[in-house]
Amino acid sequence: MAATTDLSVALEHLRAADPVLRGLIDEIGADDAEERPADIPSDHYGALVRAIIGQQLSTRAASAIQRKLTARYHGRLPTPDEVLAEDPEELRTAAGLSHAKVRYLRSLAEHVLDGSLALDGLAGMPDSEVIAALTEVKGIGQWSADMFLMFHLNRPDVLPVGDLGIRKAFQAVYGLPALPAAPEMERIADPWRPYRTLGSLFLWRSLNATPLGER
Repeated sequence: MAATTDLSVALEHLRAADPVLRGLIDEIGADDAEERPADIPSDHYGALVRAIIGQQLSTRAASAIQRKLTARYHGRLPTPDEVLAEDPEELRTAAGLSHAKVRYLRSLAEHVLDGSLALDGLAGMPDSEVIAALTEVKGIGQWSADMFLMFHLNRPDVLPVGDLGIRKAFQAVYGLPALPAAPEMERIADPWRPYRTLGSLFLWRSLNATPLGER
């Protein structure tokens, strides 16, 4: 959640807006309600590298790859220049990355270095503009942009409809006959605005799942 958001206000809004979510909040409790994955880098570039690494992986697997990658660079993630200077195959095998993710990391590095992705300006953009800017990079889609908004920029009103864990939680918590598509999730969560990020965190917790976990 954004630093300006009062957790108690957000919780009371969610509880009043949705009786099903109210029951879930009361069952789970508000302790650690805003807990985030621990190993997301604090800088914009590092957070995007982490988002690419984490695509279609469990949190544990993504963290293991991140450790291998930082070990190759003396405890830190490679800079954009270093990514482009690397032999792609060596980078892939050393860190346990897929061919596709190496291409995505190179695309991110290229966009940062040529200025087409202005990292410094992202924090001041509305969510829709952040998504538009990030998805110009090969391999960064809606899911990765949503994770960046939620867990790096701490935006309070993000509903990650492309996340499989969220879809499973909606199905289980709301007793749906099948995994819901985006329009149904958006309809259910519309009363949560402007705190859909917090509502999503409770849905993840309902499955004992971890944000940025297996999708």
